[in-house]
Amino acid sequence: MNKTLAIILVIAATIVTIAMTLDYSNRRTIDWEESFNEKSNKPYGVSIFYKELPKLLEGQKLKTIYYTPYNYFYANSEDGYGDHVAEGNYVLVGNSDYLELGDIEELLLFAGRGNTLFMSDYTFPQTLLDTLDIAIDVVQNKDSISQLSFTNPNLKSKNSTIDKNESSSYFSEFEPENYTVLGYVNGNPKLTNFLEIPFGEGTIYLHLEPKVFTNYNILKEQRYRYTEGALSYLPNATIYFDSYTKYFNSQYGDAEEKSDLSWFLQQPAFKWAWYLTLILTLLFMVFNAKRRQRIIPIVKPLENTTVGFVKTISNLYYETQDHKNLIDKKITYFLEKIRSDYNLDTTTLNEEFITKLAQKSGKRKETVKKTINFINWLRTKNEFFEENLLKLNKHIEEFYS
Repeated sequence: MNKTLAIILVIAATIVTIAMTLDYSNRRTIDWEESFNEKSNKPYGVSIFYKELPKLLEGQKLKTIYYTPYNYFYANSEDGYGDHVAEGNYVLVGNSDYLELGDIEELLLFAGRGNTLFMSDYTFPQTLLDTLDIAIDVVQNKDSISQLSFTNPNLKSKNSTIDKNESSSYFSEFEPENYTVLGYVNGNPKLTNFLEIPFGEGTIYLHLEPKVFTNYNILKEQRYRYTEGALSYLPNATIYFDSYTKYFNSQYGDAEEKSDLSWFLQQPAFKWAWYLTLILTLLFMVFNAKRRQRIIPIVKPLENTTVGFVKTISNLYYETQDHKNLIDKKITYFLEKIRSDYNLDTTTLNEEFITKLAQKSGKRKETVKKTINFINWLRTKNEFFEENLLKLNKHIEEFYS
């Protein structure tokens, strides 16, 4: 047998053996982390709720939002650069602590325009609580069991209980004359945990038990009926689902979807098999190359033709219709020059940044705002055309004219 082939077979057998051993040792381990991740099949993920949402709202279109509400709703508004005007139901389950002031303002504007905001979490950002004039407190549960009830007698059959829940949140302060109580906890009508809040021309629903929407509770007994009851208050319209699988790019602050490889790397068996494959492949290449490497010929260094190289690369991008690459580079170089020339932080391109840039550059605020808003809009797009590139170039040239 060829020696090289034998080495490859030994490496493969070693990887398979280690992976099977790790998989067997971890097979019975259950992860009870409350991730509220719509891609997670773990007990406290929300993959089942996410998949069933369109069916609960009679087949409505489901749009998963991988951007912050500030970026998404500003772009997809009547004054924005998005490809549609966002209208319908915005649903957020758990992990609302990432919301910042700008995000909350956009969510309230969305609701005020006649839409519906549904949020379920143990608590909410203080800015939202102060705006709606409400407060939240916590009560301990007997035997770690919560009883969840609706005030509507027609939904009485959908009342439920959840276990593994040491405490429950409730609204300790709110405006009873303006807000409608939809549900309460532990059989005590004073422990309100579900509110309907009229806001502008729309409605806000605040719910304080996100755990009821997780895989574990939807699949156990008849608890899914409570989920049906809670969502029955939503109008039959497009669903915007706030995805917790987003993360923030450290340079721009835009949210992006995680790589699919991240899920596999969370599995111990696959993770170790992957790392072992990389390490053993690297070792094989190093030792094999050391024995077979030919003499490296001396190559005369190329002349410094920087300008010609730049022209060649730019023409290549343009001729191959790689508009996304050119747009990304133009935005990067533009923001780098702003940081260098005006000593401004370009992490968050909001109204405050626009004002500071206009003051330091001496440009008209309208010109600066058009340029920055167009850049923010471009970041919400996945597909780019030549006209997007030309319009970006026009805005940048107008800024420097």
